[in-house]
Amino acid sequence: MNIRLTFTIIITKFLIFMLRVLKSGGTSLPGKVARKIYPDIMKIISKDFRIIMVTGTNGKTTTTRIIGKLLDENNIEYITNKSGANLVSGVITTFIESVNVFGKSKASTALLEVDEAAFNVVTDYVQPDILVVTNFFRDQLDRYGELYTTLNNVRSGIEKSPNAKLVLNADDSLCASLGHNMDREVLYYGFSDEAYTGNSTVVNSDASICLYCKSKYEYSYHVYGHLGGFSCPNCGYMRPTSKVTCVKINELNTSYSDIIFALGPLKESGEPVSYNARINLPGLYNIYNALAAASLGHLLVFSPDSLVKAMESFECGFGRMETIQTNGKTIKVILVKNPTGFNQVLSYLLTEKQNTQIAFVINDRLADGTDISWLWDVDFEQLQQMQGNVSCFYTSGIRAEDMAVRLKYAGIHSDKIQIEKDYETLLNKALDAISEGQNLYILPTYTSMLEVRSLLEKKFGLKEFWK
Repeated sequence: MNIRLTFTIIITKFLIFMLRVLKSGGTSLPGKVARKIYPDIMKIISKDFRIIMVTGTNGKTTTTRIIGKLLDENNIEYITNKSGANLVSGVITTFIESVNVFGKSKASTALLEVDEAAFNVVTDYVQPDILVVTNFFRDQLDRYGELYTTLNNVRSGIEKSPNAKLVLNADDSLCASLGHNMDREVLYYGFSDEAYTGNSTVVNSDASICLYCKSKYEYSYHVYGHLGGFSCPNCGYMRPTSKVTCVKINELNTSYSDIIFALGPLKESGEPVSYNARINLPGLYNIYNALAAASLGHLLVFSPDSLVKAMESFECGFGRMETIQTNGKTIKVILVKNPTGFNQVLSYLLTEKQNTQIAFVINDRLADGTDISWLWDVDFEQLQQMQGNVSCFYTSGIRAEDMAVRLKYAGIHSDKIQIEKDYETLLNKALDAISEGQNLYILPTYTSMLEVRSLLEKKFGLKEFWK
């Protein structure tokens, strides 16, 4: 019996309990305390689990949720950091919460969302058996540093995990490079060249040059950001062949995405087989998230039916297209945190055909990124196309004034921009301004999402975010 382990678990579980009673979450602080008492606790407590990790810039929480549903469909008991607490302390809390006082759990699988900046530290203590990587985009330069720094941190964590199988985004030249010339099992996912033709202009500021020879990439097709059919005309580095592929998008709307995806054989012999799926979240980025999860299932040889069911029935994470119904009206909360992700959310908003209200809630705390100059890299100008359907664009949060200025310079009429710092007043005004069957969109950064969701939780009886 490891007395130090048992003592640490008891203290940490008590701290989790007390923080939950006080409605404080209890997702990170308990892990910090546990690490102070027993620095190697994560290494000890994780050794009996099969570890599945999900990391990358955008889509980690949603991808993890879909994988969780996929494990449910295949009757696999697992633990997961459902709250999205994905730093070292949050991962430790997840393990401790799931075990008994002797460090044992009924579950044998751990599904962990891991922050891309923390991945290199987490792998000092626990290495994944399977690693799913979503993408790499420029995000919070004050915290993550340059994009290639983040990529290299993840690469370093992979080097510490020699037995890990990799699931990688074939359309992302940065992500795909993690499997380039790698002597281990790698499964790629992505779009076919004819799957999406809605945007022919390559916006490629994040990764415009080849990682290996610094020549400018050429593209045979483009999805968004730097994602697409990239190839280097000089050294030959190019998009790898995907085994899980979106071959056609039947429909994109404000509620779901209907796609056809193909599963290639895990061995070289055989032909890919296509399946239809309705992903119960909209947006191109959520198609990628679903493909990433399906790839994990394909790697584990789960049935195609279970992949489709998971895509169609998973529960979205808090603040990730979370939907609240009230008096026939709908509130949708969509986290925004970097230019590429924000642009995809704005493109999604342009599919809205009814009158609506939009609220931008921008904070600049450490978890949001203290430098908000990235707002000027977001294409808010495209909102001019829907001004006729939006009577008011609200701005709120610590940097509400900065957001209002950005909208003004984007061509939004000044009389349609309203600064409202009080969240409840904003919510009431916006709901009063829409009719039954119409939507209010709230687009917060991370800490403002927690604040807004706390209000919504009290007002509409939502589940606590850690549930």
